[in-house]
Amino acid sequence: MDIIICKSPCIGVELENEIVERKGVGHPDTLADALAEELSIQYSIYTREKFGAVLHHNFDKVGLLGGASHVEFGKGYLVKPIRVLLNGRASTKFGDTVIPVEELIYKWTKDFILNSLPNVNPDTDLEFHYNMSNQSSPGKSDDKEAISGKRKYWFEPRGLFDLQEQTLLVSNDTSLGVGYFPNSKLETLVLSIERKLNSQEYKRNHPWIGSDIKIMGIRSNNKFSITMCIPQIANHVKNVNEYENNLIDAKAEIYKLAKSEAIDELELNVNTRDNFSTCELYLTATGSSLESGDEGLAGRGNRVSGLITPYRPMSMEGACGKNPVYHIGKLYYVAAILLSQKIYDKFGTINQVAIISQSGRKLIDPWKVIILAHTDFEGDDEVELRKFVISEMNNIPNITDRILNKELALC
Repeated sequence: MDIIICKSPCIGVELENEIVERKGVGHPDTLADALAEELSIQYSIYTREKFGAVLHHNFDKVGLLGGASHVEFGKGYLVKPIRVLLNGRASTKFGDTVIPVEELIYKWTKDFILNSLPNVNPDTDLEFHYNMSNQSSPGKSDDKEAISGKRKYWFEPRGLFDLQEQTLLVSNDTSLGVGYFPNSKLETLVLSIERKLNSQEYKRNHPWIGSDIKIMGIRSNNKFSITMCIPQIANHVKNVNEYENNLIDAKAEIYKLAKSEAIDELELNVNTRDNFSTCELYLTATGSSLESGDEGLAGRGNRVSGLITPYRPMSMEGACGKNPVYHIGKLYYVAAILLSQKIYDKFGTINQVAIISQSGRKLIDPWKVIILAHTDFEGDDEVELRKFVISEMNNIPNITDRILNKELALC
């Protein structure tokens, strides 16, 4: 691999201007990402336990199309179902054993929706559109010379011998992953607000709060500004006065979080579309705009960092739902973030990392690893950093188990 180390003093965490966005766990795009990842995890665990290996799959194109709801103070319910687009590919056979992919995916999806949106009945409020395939990408040839090739049996392996990754892990694509560390004050604040308001602890004491919390944060020099929306669940809000008081409580919690990050002045705007004179409010049946026509697609939401940060390095790769064994759009993105954090912890320098692959190249031997550091690495320090990077690249295959154990949040 080619390790490129550059000094870049302009990458300090407190840039002159900054934009940070977070789509909360109940946002349709985040739900689609989380569903894609849940399907990948469950399918991986199922096939590994049953056949001894994670079989080929990708669920990174799933979608959720909004239904319709009836909402009034004290009452809310769906009147049209949420449409679930089950797009992607998965192995349907292993040897002579047929894998009941459709049945399994329906079950895992229903379990996911019940856990994510408790006010949705997965048996009556979901409409499934099953569009799964088991076709291989280019490389599956029917020429006589290629009949014995493993690619022909990519999604219907005859045995473990048809899975190349059992003996040699290679990159599935030419792509990249990027990461940086540490987070800025604004990034930390945006993450902490959404995680606090969507925490089980907060919801126990505030059952009215919905999960489709979206935050847009801006900082210009030392001026911090946030505009965000907080949905309320109609079953737990009796009237407009309760609605207003709930927002007052949430704002107080947000100001408290800002103080904890040493942010003394915060411009805070919440539910800017609310019109109290006409009672057009962010009142929902389920806590998510998915109930009323909004749509979510995997890959359109938060990056692996949990944020959308246009002034930071980002990739358009949608990591959720991709194969956790060899897919670069997942593994290298996670690896870059972990490497950046470890470089900061070990060498004490603010940094950015990019890991770039070549399709078919060994997974632990990326084509390029680019490190932009706030300080110089020279002499022994540079030698030590290069050795450290090589060591961390050798650990990339270990990321798979951390993903399947849900130790790493990807959206």
